[in-house]
Amino acid sequence: MKILNFGSMNLDYVYQVEHFVQPGETLAALEQKAGPGGKGLNQSIAMARAGAEIWHAGCVGIGGERLEQLLKENQVHTEYLRRTDEIQGNAVIQVNPSGENCILLYGGSNRAIIPKQITETIENFEAGDYLVLQNEISCLEKIVEEAAKKGLRIVLNPSPFEENLHNLDYHKLSWLLVNEIEASQLTGKSEPDKVWSCLHAEYPKLNVVMTMGSQGAWCFTLRERIFQPAIQVKAVDTTAAGDTFTGYFLRGVTIGENLRECMKQAAVAAALSVARTGASDSIPYWDEVEKHLK
Repeated sequence: MKILNFGSMNLDYVYQVEHFVQPGETLAALEQKAGPGGKGLNQSIAMARAGAEIWHAGCVGIGGERLEQLLKENQVHTEYLRRTDEIQGNAVIQVNPSGENCILLYGGSNRAIIPKQITETIENFEAGDYLVLQNEISCLEKIVEEAAKKGLRIVLNPSPFEENLHNLDYHKLSWLLVNEIEASQLTGKSEPDKVWSCLHAEYPKLNVVMTMGSQGAWCFTLRERIFQPAIQVKAVDTTAAGDTFTGYFLRGVTIGENLRECMKQAAVAAALSVARTGASDSIPYWDEVEKHLK
């Protein structure tokens, strides 16, 4: 069994601010840092640091060489990355004193994925392998279609939520991982039980994880409903919390661990992440998480 993450890679420009910039306002930042990020890259690194063997596919744009190198340093396989002349995808992130963030995203190279690349990549994987997707790349529908033909188990984190997500065939997915905002955008519901009921009625084979920040997370399957409380820490930067949770949860799922343990491991990893600054820089290693599980 192999794991393929067809995902984004970004250069993140992170600004510490007293409050989020308002329309028409000019605000002096308290601090600025530039570093690696992107939901795809973050999730690949989280899975790798959790102990999974992971292949990352996507596009490396102008200025993105350091991101490819970072994946390699984290033992992520990079042979399915493609070079493009587009500028590397990037994000401008504001972080307030409470650790909350708001993000302005530019797709760049992440929107340069083409059908030929998709076909040539997925042909290297077999039925039963896992495919992890987010919504920061182009040709998402094509990737789902090709992966489903091969019998891959498809995991989608529909973030950022945009209109194209309504065109996906969710019957082809195995797992959907959403936060409370994405869940509401997708179903029109906000309460976890109602989100699950809505999705299960429409897509009876779909498994769902719904994260709710400091309010914890739910995992819904045909056989189980599991609530995982959030691990309480002082939040410094929540930028990579969701990606860390996703990566650690999927690591457990792909090796067949008990779902309750998968949720607990993901919650601990996410808590360690929010107590640090940065995106991929904040993602903990398995030995750190393991210490807090004992």
